Amino acid sequence: MEDRVLVFDTTLRDGEQSPGVRLSLDEKLEIAHQLEAIGVDIIEAGFPISSPGDFESVNCLAREIRGVTICGLTRARDRDIEVAAEALQPAERRRIHTGLGVSQNHLEYKLKMTPDQALETGVAAVRKARQYTDDVEYFMEDSGRADLDYVYRVVEAVIRAGATTINVPDTTGYTYPNEYYHLIHTIREHVPNSDQAVFSCHCHNDLGMATANTLAGVMAGARQVEVTVNGIGERAGNTALEEVVMALHIREDKFGVKSRIDTTRLLETSRLVSRLTGMLVQRNKAVVGANAYAHSSGIHQDGVLKERSTYEIIDPRLVGAERSEIVLTARSGRHGLKFRLRELGFEFTDD
Repeated sequence: MEDRVLVFDTTLRDGEQSPGVRLSLDEKLEIAHQLEAIGVDIIEAGFPISSPGDFESVNCLAREIRGVTICGLTRARDRDIEVAAEALQPAERRRIHTGLGVSQNHLEYKLKMTPDQALETGVAAVRKARQYTDDVEYFMEDSGRADLDYVYRVVEAVIRAGATTINVPDTTGYTYPNEYYHLIHTIREHVPNSDQAVFSCHCHNDLGMATANTLAGVMAGARQVEVTVNGIGERAGNTALEEVVMALHIREDKFGVKSRIDTTRLLETSRLVSRLTGMLVQRNKAVVGANAYAHSSGIHQDGVLKERSTYEIIDPRLVGAERSEIVLTARSGRHGLKFRLRELGFEFTDD
């Protein structure tokens, strides 16, 4: 079997937490069908106990979507897990995603627990979730600022309790790629039973490094990436699905792993999510931005017209765009002008 990275899409859960975004049930279902069509492995459908609407959307996706694992988020509380299990009951494949913070900051100020209390609570939550499914993911919120020795203890304990995926979130977008690589690498190296679970990257973009950190995690051995379409999400957003997928595809020589995403449908997926959420994609956004395959400089235009790969590492057709675009500006040269005139139906001599 080829070495594969699982794509865990949380557009409908973490992505919908973007300020100003509110998706109806029909809109969530439309996005979910699109995610299913492009080859996403896991869809995090919502946080069932948080509201009747979230419960309904998770339950609806569990009934309607096939061939994809449907995931529900919970806190490490019995009632949360029971409600998630009820919502997920119709799913062909179901996952419960539970966990707690592991940084001193979260333990002290948010959870008001000692490290040992939090560890025991987390282990109990995993055991509870295992009563409903054998696919349990455990998140260690704020791992990027946590004490490593404590993280090792938590990972070992929750895997022993039955967690099959370990989510290592950089919740605040605090870490740098070399730090995140070290975090994933050392967990896998120091935890005796780490080979019994898949490690997952969940990175936020507060310092603009979500994609870089996620790819560093893959380099360190993580085999699940948690992403959103267009990188939407709380604050500065989450890791962008399209960026990670195309980085793994274009630089397979570097990563040596594949996803099963149909890249030719990335642009249509981006536009669908943008339309339904009302969140515009910046023109210079990597992979799916309007300017991603546009050239205005004469030097660039001349090069790309002679051989596309001089200035483009991604063939636009690979993501579902029709072609590169030559934009006439004050910096355009004769080659670009001649090309554009020919597109408009004019043929002039060189003179």
